Amino acid sequence: MTEPNRLLLAGVAAPIVFVGSFLVQGAVRPGYDPLRHPVSALSLGPGGWVQMLTFWVTGALIIAFALGLRAAGVGRATPILIAIVGLGLIGAGFAACDPISGYPVGSPIPAPRTAHGIAHDLFSTPVFTLLPAAMIVMARRFHRAGDAAWAWLNAIAAPVFFGCFVLASMGFSQHPALMPYGGLWQRLALIIGLGWLAVLAIRLRRPLTSARSGRPIAR
Repeated sequence: MTEPNRLLLAGVAAPIVFVGSFLVQGAVRPGYDPLRHPVSALSLGPGGWVQMLTFWVTGALIIAFALGLRAAGVGRATPILIAIVGLGLIGAGFAACDPISGYPVGSPIPAPRTAHGIAHDLFSTPVFTLLPAAMIVMARRFHRAGDAAWAWLNAIAAPVFFGCFVLASMGFSQHPALMPYGGLWQRLALIIGLGWLAVLAIRLRRPLTSARSGRPIAR
């Protein structure tokens, strides 16, 4: 396996680490409701270090994947966007979120905003904004390569991912109908977004070539 392909495997490992971690933690954490509470809230309270470590490891894997993307010849935009996502996750691991939707148990609703909570939100923003942007960039790139199926897959994944994020945000903002399911919508967004990294990594083990010339698309 070539060096670029070894780096691309980080894109498969990242969602396994992140999704596996929040599923296990959410199932065993007392007072935590995965349907209602955000993944980031797992960094609060006893055992919070596990989620912090999950942010750091996942962020590092995504940065490695971004390096693999650049070497795989997908241009500059997508690797830069993905690298910023990785950096955002690492930063989110250093700044815990504020209590939200009543977690930790006994927290006020809404909880007062703090500097570290605001910093966490700023670090997290690229995950939910730059991932769909990268999907759109790759949709255009697959279209240029004449790969209609992959172009449509990316074009559809972007709005679905962002729609789940919007619904989650409304739930965490205590919208009466969505608040009990904010965590569910966020998890769907994360599974779609991080799962896209894995699918893209597997697809790019074959080079992107021009539909007309059959040659690799210029980097």
